[in-house]
Amino acid sequence: MSPGERRALDTTVAAACSGRQIPLDRPGGRSVCDDECMEMRERILEVTRNLTIERGVVPSLNAVADAAGVSKGGLIHHFPTRAALVDGLARQALEQVDRAMSAAAGEGRAASAWLRLSVPEGDDLDLFRAMAVAHRAMESPGDETIAAATEAAERWERLIADEVGDPVRARIIRLVGDGLAFNAFAGTDAAPAGDLDRLERSLLGEPTAAGRE
Repeated sequence: MSPGERRALDTTVAAACSGRQIPLDRPGGRSVCDDECMEMRERILEVTRNLTIERGVVPSLNAVADAAGVSKGGLIHHFPTRAALVDGLARQALEQVDRAMSAAAGEGRAASAWLRLSVPEGDDLDLFRAMAVAHRAMESPGDETIAAATEAAERWERLIADEVGDPVRARIIRLVGDGLAFNAFAGTDAAPAGDLDRLERSLLGEPTAAGRE
């Protein structure tokens, strides 16, 4: 599909998702929005993530539209402002941590996973730092995203509490993770793997599967 055809399809999809066009039926009762709109949204977020890591700042809407090969209208349908892009990346990160914490809880290592996830490295660290700078610059950060982050932290803390059997101890572990993340974003007192191992032993009482790897 040529760039021109891609842009035309994106415009059609955006119109359908906005209710300006009757969605096309697909097998299983799905509409064109269920597949094409989600595909477009994920493509936009992936491009935004890559550009943010590459440039160290969250890119403009024009830069994202050009790099993603989508029309400006198709982009604005999903993310009408740069702040909306930042919120989109934040929600995507919350979903990724949610999946990781749920999987770890199923294996009895939610506390260990939380401490490890709180020390991002490489591209993830670069992305989160750029997002933090952009979020502070926004006049109106997304209240819904902040609320979602608060709910997620409470959910992850409950997973830790179920594992360690003590809500106070779970709160301490969660707050230690918050502190590790803050230090990582600020570039101060980074925690090497050996320190994380010792921290786990101190907080959890014994080496965890993650700490032994």
